[in-house]
Amino acid sequence: MSDTKEKRELSLPVRLRKLFFSTLYLSTFTFGGGYVIVSLLKKKFVDELHWIDENEMLDLVAIAQSAPGAIAVNGAIVVGFKIAGAAGILVSVLGAVLPPFVILTVVSFFYSAFKENFAVQAMLYGMKAGVSAVIVDVVFDMASGIVKGRDALLITIMIASFAANYFLNVNVVWIILVTAGTGALITVIRNRRGKGDEK
Repeated sequence: MSDTKEKRELSLPVRLRKLFFSTLYLSTFTFGGGYVIVSLLKKKFVDELHWIDENEMLDLVAIAQSAPGAIAVNGAIVVGFKIAGAAGILVSVLGAVLPPFVILTVVSFFYSAFKENFAVQAMLYGMKAGVSAVIVDVVFDMASGIVKGRDALLITIMIASFAANYFLNVNVVWIILVTAGTGALITVIRNRRGKGDEK
């Protein structure tokens, strides 16, 4: 039985349960911010469960990044909706926010002790290297998806966006707005050309 067929045949409660425990697990053991959990969501739902294909996941990540709010929650929302609709949003968001809520509540009570603890500081220092590697993995996956498409215009936009942010310190908000507008314009132009060719 194919993965797509298997997904279709799973009942909604089973999908919701898998979705909740997957996002709960990923959120519990994710350190380093939203980009890390996005990478783990891809590995779980694209590579392992095959519930979402790679191109769709790239689109969902783009939506999660562009929307206001925490990218981890945005990622959980778009993935949850794709897999199980409105109910999927509820369980995936609950799974994503529950672990940090509990952990930060506990940490807030013992903040002074954590702040001065050498072992905790050493662990956080070591985690920075691991988190950096995971973020690089996310960037590589997304960039390779663009490069594989062999669309010269999109590759140019990607390189120009990186240069604008890294070398010219252009605000990320402006880059997102400009690239979103450019993408919309490109899509409209190509659709019109396609309709013109059909005629």
